[in-house]
Amino acid sequence: MTWSFPESPRTDEHFAASVGDERAVADAWLDHHRRVLLWKCGGLTAEQLKLRCVEPSNLSLLGLLRHMAEVERDWFRNRFAGQDVGHLYCTDANMNAEFDDVDGADTVADHAVYLREVDLARRAVAGRSLDEVFLDPYRKVEMSLRWVYSVMIQEYARHNGHADLLRERIDGTTGH
Repeated sequence: MTWSFPESPRTDEHFAASVGDERAVADAWLDHHRRVLLWKCGGLTAEQLKLRCVEPSNLSLLGLLRHMAEVERDWFRNRFAGQDVGHLYCTDANMNAEFDDVDGADTVADHAVYLREVDLARRAVAGRSLDEVFLDPYRKVEMSLRWVYSVMIQEYARHNGHADLLRERIDGTTGH
């Protein structure tokens, strides 16, 4: 039997925080975007997830999932929490490996990695204030956790737009 990416229901859970404080709203929107990416991948086979079907771009849904796992890890764990856990897919020789190296990738493992990184990111910020400041190890400037949330929400929004186009090209499924 062919493996398919687990279905992820489309929800409006983020509206529950529509009158919440800033942190509740930020968490709700970030989680919403995480769910949208999973929803866009839902029901597709490994081969479909690896398709680069919007030429000349090398983007694929699997590449986006791997990229967002990398971004979750980098911003929340490496930068904010200072955990120095390195990269998942990127190397000094190829900082785009999460996109470039999908043909031989293990889709099941990459899905598990993404879910793990989201969980670890949530743990890294649990109970931490959006006002908390850290020194970004790459840019050598102070940033707040609020900034990281803003970066992550825009990163997901941008790539979920890419996912919309990819999914429509793969099987005609549309929606946001």
